[in-house]
Amino acid sequence: MDANSDLKARLVAQAQAEGFVSCRICRPWDVPEVAERLQAFLDAGFHGQMAWMGERSHWRGDPAQLWPEARSVIMLAESYTPKEDPMALLGQHDRGAISVYARNKDYHDLVKKRLKRLARWLISEAGSETEVKVFVDTAPVPEKPLAQAAGLGWQGKHTNLVSRDWGNWVFLGSVFTTLDLPVDTVAKDNCGSCKACLTACPTDAFPAPYQLDARRCISYLTIEHKGPVDEELRSKMGNRIYGCDDCLAACPWNKFAVEASDLRYAAREELISPKLSDLAQLDDTAFRTKFSGSPIKRIGRDRFVRNVLYAIGNSNDQSLCPVAEGLCEDPDATVADAARWAVVQLRTRQGRAAS
Repeated sequence: MDANSDLKARLVAQAQAEGFVSCRICRPWDVPEVAERLQAFLDAGFHGQMAWMGERSHWRGDPAQLWPEARSVIMLAESYTPKEDPMALLGQHDRGAISVYARNKDYHDLVKKRLKRLARWLISEAGSETEVKVFVDTAPVPEKPLAQAAGLGWQGKHTNLVSRDWGNWVFLGSVFTTLDLPVDTVAKDNCGSCKACLTACPTDAFPAPYQLDARRCISYLTIEHKGPVDEELRSKMGNRIYGCDDCLAACPWNKFAVEASDLRYAAREELISPKLSDLAQLDDTAFRTKFSGSPIKRIGRDRFVRNVLYAIGNSNDQSLCPVAEGLCEDPDATVADAARWAVVQLRTRQGRAAS
């Protein structure tokens, strides 16, 4: 075994010791198809309000341009497999459903700390002349295509990464380095004829397998989308108030899912199925306090309460009508619009039930 192969073997062992479920390597230029696929996504308008995807597409479409000195990309996967069934939380009329990844600490912080420790270890083993850069979903890095090129898994029909060894409940991180490390074999697509993830989507956000129209995706609508959501989609959001796990939960490869090694990914009890009435009445200070250290905090009180009000409108729970009525004159126009919509929905359903 040559020196670089030995270093790689020790790197993989160190990554596993840090808690990553898998570590594989590719080159920054091993994803030549990304630029064309990204441009088609942008041309179709599937990115919605995420203008930054177009503004930084020259890097996202060609990761070799992000840091030209890099010779290898170390791709890592970290499991956040939930203990509870995320689908069991849907349809609880007076409760909200929060995406599994957001029920505790912000994964960006946890994964980045692990990546930095791994990068420091690599420098200590390879020599101080080695250069590294770490990324966790905060830079224009096409993480999923790179992960497939490195052999971590394949991009499934829901466009998320899937592995035969650990399903699809994972966070991805990368370490770009000037080291020339041995690469792994690209992962093979094992979706076959399965369409479970596509049919599970409540808003039909997949115009075709391997294509996502973010404008219809509940994760996008509840997190990235600013302003009112189209009325046609509001009723399809159910009680999902931050993110959506339907396509992930439907994947049959989750039978091999690996339990999360970090207890900080375990759901906080109060975020498993929080009461909509409590969440709707949060002011900005209370919102920031409740979601301190959580990824939910970044969308702000107004967007979050908007989501909660859509869930109230879908709840068919007449006891929540006064809560929505109390927000019909909210200073934020989008919140007020969502409150009025919720009141109309509840009163309409009440009228139908009485007739």
